[in-house]
Amino acid sequence: MNVKATEEWLPVYEALASKIRLKIIQLLAEKPRNIKELANELGLSSAIITMHVKKLEKSGIISSKRVRGNGGVQKVCSLAVNRIQIDIPAKKEEREYYQIIIPVGHYTDFDIEPTCGLATLEKVIGYYDDPRYFLDPDRVNAKIIWFAKGYVEYKFSNYLLPGQHLEEIEISMEIGSEAPGYNNNWPSDIYFELNGVFLGQWTSPGDFGGQRGKYTPSWWNDNVNQYGLLKIIRITKEATYIDGKKVSNTNLKDIDTSRKQWSLQIGVKEDATHVGGVTIFGKGFGNYDQDIVVRQYYR
Repeated sequence: MNVKATEEWLPVYEALASKIRLKIIQLLAEKPRNIKELANELGLSSAIITMHVKKLEKSGIISSKRVRGNGGVQKVCSLAVNRIQIDIPAKKEEREYYQIIIPVGHYTDFDIEPTCGLATLEKVIGYYDDPRYFLDPDRVNAKIIWFAKGYVEYKFSNYLLPGQHLEEIEISMEIGSEAPGYNNNWPSDIYFELNGVFLGQWTSPGDFGGQRGKYTPSWWNDNVNQYGLLKIIRITKEATYIDGKKVSNTNLKDIDTSRKQWSLQIGVKEDATHVGGVTIFGKGFGNYDQDIVVRQYYR
């Protein structure tokens, strides 16, 4: 979970400002527990534990579901996040840029193999593991797509004007592997190309599930992937970096940035060391409420 130093995230800070709630988090890190079990562990009444659980639920740190057991219905609590990162505001750089937001369903070309699928905020499009539905007219409304191998390609406009000199390209997205169901240990060598030029490769550690994504719709099945990791690709005059780590020598001069239309390809090659697929999360799914974002910084 990424939180900011703003009032919007006060429920998270308030939830953490309690010894009892911190102990509840520690207990749930071991395994899910119901209210009675938490009360017994902490030597408190169920009513008091319920109050603390509600604060943790409001913050998004834990989630709860009602299950039948021991002759009745129990409220079972589990952790909904595995980390909390605070983004402290930094002094903003006064840099000019064009920003292009690409919905994940707005791909212009693809060549993929199952397991695969795509979904809007309301429903799965077509059937699971049938690549034909990647051509369904409703695909433009997709907010999550996944496939086991192959690629998807996006085209978008280049808004740079004569006299504007490109300084850096930044591409960000929430992404992960693709395993049947989900598997937190499912590495995948995901590559990125811009205008037909290889930018670099990132090995996703897994296809993450077991706890719901912060923005994942309520109808989405618990037994499939829930969220990815936010990856930031930067192409500079020197090289290409992913999350600040150099991944190739590809630089701005290597890419034909004079094109009026640019293309971005994301995929997994058949001969990769880890062929673990790709899941791309868009706005309304996962832990980051965004689509694919491209920024062209210029002077």
